[in-house]
Amino acid sequence: MVHARQALTPELFGHEAQAVVARTRQILILACGTSYHAGCVARYWLESIAHMPTQVEIASEYRYRASVPLEGTLVITISQSGETADTLAALEHAQALGMCDSLSICNVPESSLIRASRLRFLTRAGPEIGVASTKAFTTQLAALFLLALVIAKARGRLSMSDEQTWVEQLRHLPAAMNEVLACEQAMIEWAQHFAARDHALFLGRGVHYPIAMEGALKLKEVSYIHAESYAAGELKHGPLALVDEAMPVLAVAPQDALISKLQSNLEEVRARGGRLFVIADRDSAMVSSDGLQIVKLTDHAGLLSPILHVLPLQLLAYHTALVRGTDVDKPRNLAKSVTVE
Repeated sequence: MVHARQALTPELFGHEAQAVVARTRQILILACGTSYHAGCVARYWLESIAHMPTQVEIASEYRYRASVPLEGTLVITISQSGETADTLAALEHAQALGMCDSLSICNVPESSLIRASRLRFLTRAGPEIGVASTKAFTTQLAALFLLALVIAKARGRLSMSDEQTWVEQLRHLPAAMNEVLACEQAMIEWAQHFAARDHALFLGRGVHYPIAMEGALKLKEVSYIHAESYAAGELKHGPLALVDEAMPVLAVAPQDALISKLQSNLEEVRARGGRLFVIADRDSAMVSSDGLQIVKLTDHAGLLSPILHVLPLQLLAYHTALVRGTDVDKPRNLAKSVTVE
C-alpha cells in the first residue's frame, strides 16, 4: 500500500502540475449540469481545506459574460464525456482571456477536453450507459477532493496527521458506499409517494446544498417530476409559500455543524403541513413520526459526506422513474453527451 505522503503529489494531475499549483492563486471551475454540481461541492473543499479562493461558473453562462481574468487562475473543467460543447467553448474563452493554466477532470481519455487542457485527471468510472450521470458524479467528487488535498499540501495547509486521516477515509469510501446502498428498500418505499406527485422540493445546507441540487436534477431527468432545490436557509425567503400536504420536501441532513439550523428550517415545513423526507446520519437524534420519514445512513463522514448522501437521491430518482414507467436510461429530450449549444 502506498503511504499517504507518497500518494498525494501534484503529479497525479500531470507532469506540469507541481509548477502550475505553485503559481495558482485562485481557481475557476467551469462545468454544466451534474458536473457543475460537482464543482459547487469542490468549492467548499478547496476553500476549507486548501484555503484557495474558488469560483464556480455554469459554462454556458461564463462563455458569454464579460468576465475579468485574474493572474494566477487555474481553470478547472469537469465533464463526463469531455465533449460538452459549452464547457469546451468556456475553456477556449478563458484561454483567450489569458488564463492558460487548465485542468480537465474527465472520464474519457481521448476526449476534446483532455486534449485542450494542460493538466488532466481521468476519473476511470467506466462506460456510463444511462443519460443521467451517476457513477461519473461520485468519481468526479473523489477526484476533486483529492485535488483539494494536493493543493492544501502544496500550500503548507495540510498536516501529516490530517493527510493520513483523509487518505484513510478516501480508501474507506467503497465500503461506506456499500453500507449506504442498504437504504435502497427505503427509497423504494419513498418512490411510491414521490411518483404520485408532480412537484418536489429538495433542501440542503453548506456543502450539501449542491447535493440537494443534484438530487432534484436526477428526479427531473428520469421521472419528469418538477423538482427544485434550495439552500434551506432560503426557504423562508419565498419557497415556503409552495409548501403544503401535496408538496414532498426532501432534506439532506448530515450530523454536521449546520444541523441545528437545518432542523429549524424543517420545523417551518412541518408547521405548514408539509411532508418531510430526511436523509440523515446514523447518530442523528431525529426520529420518524407522522409526516416525517427519516433514513439514517452511516456515521458522519465529515467533508466526504456528500459522496455518501447523494447515493440515496440517485436511488430515489431511479425507483420513482420505475413506478412512473419512464425510460430510466434514455429520458425524453436528453442526450448523453451534449455536443451542441
